[in-house]
Amino acid sequence: MPDTLTASARPTPRRPLLLIVVALAALALALAGPLFLDRFSMNVLTRSMIYAILAITVDLLWGFTGILTFGQAAFFGIGAYATAMMLTHIGNSPLLIGLALLFAILTPMVLGVAVGWLSFYYGSTPIYATVISLVFPIVTTQLIYSGGTLTGSSSGLVGYIGLPLGLEGFFRLTGICLGLVAVAALIFVRSDAGRVLTAIRDNETRCAYLGLNTQRIKIALLSILAGVAGVAGFLYANASGVVAPENTGFVFGTELVVWTALGGRGTILGPVLGTIGIDYLSANLSGELPFLWQLIIGTLFVVMIILLPNGMAALVSRFTQHGRGEVVTYGGPALIARNQHHATASNADTPLLSIDKLEKSYGSQKVLEDITLEIAPGELVSLVGPNGAGKTTLMRCLTDGKERSGGKIKIAGHDIAALVPNQIVALGVGRKFQVASVFDSLTVADCLRMARTSHEAPSFVTTSDELVLRQPAIDILHLTGLDSLLATQVSLLSHGQKQSLELAMVVSLEPRLILLDEPTAGLTKTERTTIGEILRKLTSELGFAAVLVEHDLDFVRDISSRIIVLHQGRLVLDGTVDEVVNSDLVKTIYSEGAHD
Repeated sequence: MPDTLTASARPTPRRPLLLIVVALAALALALAGPLFLDRFSMNVLTRSMIYAILAITVDLLWGFTGILTFGQAAFFGIGAYATAMMLTHIGNSPLLIGLALLFAILTPMVLGVAVGWLSFYYGSTPIYATVISLVFPIVTTQLIYSGGTLTGSSSGLVGYIGLPLGLEGFFRLTGICLGLVAVAALIFVRSDAGRVLTAIRDNETRCAYLGLNTQRIKIALLSILAGVAGVAGFLYANASGVVAPENTGFVFGTELVVWTALGGRGTILGPVLGTIGIDYLSANLSGELPFLWQLIIGTLFVVMIILLPNGMAALVSRFTQHGRGEVVTYGGPALIARNQHHATASNADTPLLSIDKLEKSYGSQKVLEDITLEIAPGELVSLVGPNGAGKTTLMRCLTDGKERSGGKIKIAGHDIAALVPNQIVALGVGRKFQVASVFDSLTVADCLRMARTSHEAPSFVTTSDELVLRQPAIDILHLTGLDSLLATQVSLLSHGQKQSLELAMVVSLEPRLILLDEPTAGLTKTERTTIGEILRKLTSELGFAAVLVEHDLDFVRDISSRIIVLHQGRLVLDGTVDEVVNSDLVKTIYSEGAHD
């Protein structure tokens, strides 16, 4: 149970009211629309609302997670074809229509796992994932063309009988489905779990070093949203009575991306309004101005991009925010401390970190050679040496098992060979980077919650009013003043505050070994003193082990229990503070570095 309660709990947000309004408005429009719309408008809007469901999936992938995808059209088309093929070749009984819905969901989801695995394997780049999303609809379309009578080839499938709802019934069903998907998406992106998507978009590397398996998260997200696209395909196949290869193609996938961008990505409602508005306008203009409508739509696109670079959703935000760019904050969550479990669960005489003949090479050039050392719990070991000595490279080898070229690294007795960063974090390792690695789009509290995600599963529907941390992390917040800035967006923090926040995030992981790469770079003297006090307490009082890369020798002298000197990739000295500071070899190395 919690020990203490500090800081005031934030007031209840008004977001539930917005969700209720959206849900009621969607339901009212879906039910009342057929009372005043003509058949043409109902037909076009039914299609537009189906496309809007797809736009939501694109927004969740691109706007919130940073994955630019053109492949949602393929998942949509696969769901539509799974439905049409079942109804055409097998039958249209209620049971078979239910099976068609099941296949429309499961088939895209299974393919989503396969596409996600190809797109997000460890070491892949965002551009690679985008290329895969471009290729996937092209391959899908070609398979449909070669399907013969099974898929209808280039003519598609037509003439099958699906749900007996009629035009008004499909309009209402589609409107209700769109409302449910939009509300579910809004609830999710505002939840603690939804913040993970934004964190991945902002800084995927930091997510991995907080213990999150970002590859698995992205694959799961793509698979789930592929299933949602399949539901949209099921609705489309039933409502239109025809499916064609164009429904799976790259061009349609590109249109979804454009509609999402123009509506305002990262907003959910923006892409919905943008998709419905643009598709409905296009349908009307194509009938009235068959030779000019594309020019008119293209001109409107250009005007919107110039006047509303953040999409149509920017119009709404101008009325809901006090001013452009202003960040409205609340009082902050309740900051709760739990009982501290010290990091000295293992025997203090047992090495927490053991390195044996470590090597790292880039081609024929050796950056690290024959590095052997051990670090026990409670030690604060500073790693010093001139620029190019291999200090940061050593840090990378300690946090990524695939970095080293030779030798062995063991953490708490576990060989980390072939382990990726999030797996090494699970062994009790936390890493702070030279440049503060945080999440600029999130608040201070949200960043700290990200650090707890690998320990405590976040809610998918709510945002917690409490922030539960171990006492050392709370001490950092108190010492640096961040405890009064929990609701502040990180982009508004100073350089020193971001450095302190990153350290608090690392400590929130409850690691046994902390790796810090120049934590005092760019800090004031007062801030350096604060960081030094924190590190001394973590190691001497709480039993953490720390490896510190630092150029400030005065800072190193004040806080270190031991100093290791690297030069040209080799360990040249390992001793006490006095031994290293007074060493003629160290003075010679640094004087040579100054001359260089």
